[in-house]
Amino acid sequence: MEKINVKKINKKIEKKKTKTKFVPGFLLGMFAMLVLGVAVGVGLHFSQDSVKTDATYAVDKAESKIKSLEALINLKYLKNVDQEDLENGLYKGLLEGLGDPYSVYYTKEEYTKLMESTSGEYCGIGAYVSQNTETKVITITKAFKNGPADKAGVKDGDVITKVDGKDVSSEDVDKVVSMMKGDKGTKVKLTVYRQSVKKYVDVTITRGEVKVPTVAHKMLDKKNKIGYIQISEFDTVTANQFSSALSSLKKQGMKKVIFDLRNNPGGSYEGVCKILDEILPEGTIVYTKDKYGNEEKQTSDAKCLDMQIVVLQNKNSASASEIFAGAIQDFGAGTIVGTQSFGKGIVQQIIPLTDGSAVKITIEDYYTPSGKNIHGKGITPDVKIEANGKTDVQLNKALEVLKKK
Repeated sequence: MEKINVKKINKKIEKKKTKTKFVPGFLLGMFAMLVLGVAVGVGLHFSQDSVKTDATYAVDKAESKIKSLEALINLKYLKNVDQEDLENGLYKGLLEGLGDPYSVYYTKEEYTKLMESTSGEYCGIGAYVSQNTETKVITITKAFKNGPADKAGVKDGDVITKVDGKDVSSEDVDKVVSMMKGDKGTKVKLTVYRQSVKKYVDVTITRGEVKVPTVAHKMLDKKNKIGYIQISEFDTVTANQFSSALSSLKKQGMKKVIFDLRNNPGGSYEGVCKILDEILPEGTIVYTKDKYGNEEKQTSDAKCLDMQIVVLQNKNSASASEIFAGAIQDFGAGTIVGTQSFGKGIVQQIIPLTDGSAVKITIEDYYTPSGKNIHGKGITPDVKIEANGKTDVQLNKALEVLKKK
């Protein structure tokens, strides 16, 4: 019997809600907004004989039917069939049978691209996307400033309908992301529906090297010594970028700070915990629980950021963003301003297989320090205020809150 050699396990927290599925960067990878943590030094070996589950019995029972269907396809199907595609379809279908859009089988190529996505640097078009899991509509949520997509004229809110002439209106976001990846200097043509002008637009993008700008900062109000740090996602590079931004603002005299997590789809579990460790006093940052009741805690030490804090969030603040806001709120370390967050409170593991492919399976719930699971609910802001699309009333409210303190 073949053994599955798990060389490493990447723990991921990924946004999950009935309607929307996020991808942190067009070309950041084959996944929908994952929160990454790494289990170091884990070497697991599973034997098919030793791990007998309902799922494996279901596969055994289905074997004869699969063979019959394969024979029928070969005999009757109009077109030639790629056997590798058919095989991968079987594996993907097994995971899809769970009814969980975030439990997924990755081919070798898909898994390679997924792993490339965690570096914070990649070659692609430079944009974030999200997908409505009911309608399959894929929308540009943010094109990186001066990135390939931005330079080509891609706009936030554009709906992707075709990639290089192929209709992608019913495709999974992972596949569409894969289609848009490519080597530096190569071109990809997107057909998008631009809602602002209510028409379809063709945009040709030259792929290039992209360094994900996950952190931006500035002194927002020098008189009141209010700094501003925007975190667009939590990647493996974000903790270092955050530390640099924090240090720079402290040197400029910052005594109060606004952390802007609006439209932040999530990212690295390890990264957000490192950042919270810099901010919070000693205690539990977040903890997870599996179906057996096993708990795993992430904690902060006594060193903390001694200043007044406001966190901005909105409906697109998810996963790691919610870990951040939830911890700040539960510790009483700051004020949450904005609207209800996305509501993603589950954990997945990605398990590599010996042939280079991988599976991702939902394994845990996560909880804020006070024990709240926010899945399907989100983080409720302390000060609720809707964006109006004209002036940034949410940011103005954050400034108002800090000026009163």
